[in-house]
Amino acid sequence: MFGYRTKLAAGALALFSLATAIFFHSALGDQNQFIHFFKNVAIAGGLLQAIAFGAGRLSLDGRSRA
Repeated sequence: MFGYRTKLAAGALALFSLATAIFFHSALGDQNQFIHFFKNVAIAGGLLQAIAFGAGRLSLDGRSRA
């Protein structure tokens, strides 16, 4: 919420999201499972963007670098 340890939290949540997709939504023949699998992959992709670019300059992480 405040951008504290954003990269670490985003990494942990991305791994959790991918693990959830693989272990709980692996029956891709079922359309509902297929949708939820790729939803989790998309969430992990957004979290990887947060890892790559950080939380921004207004976050607590951004203020500690200055």
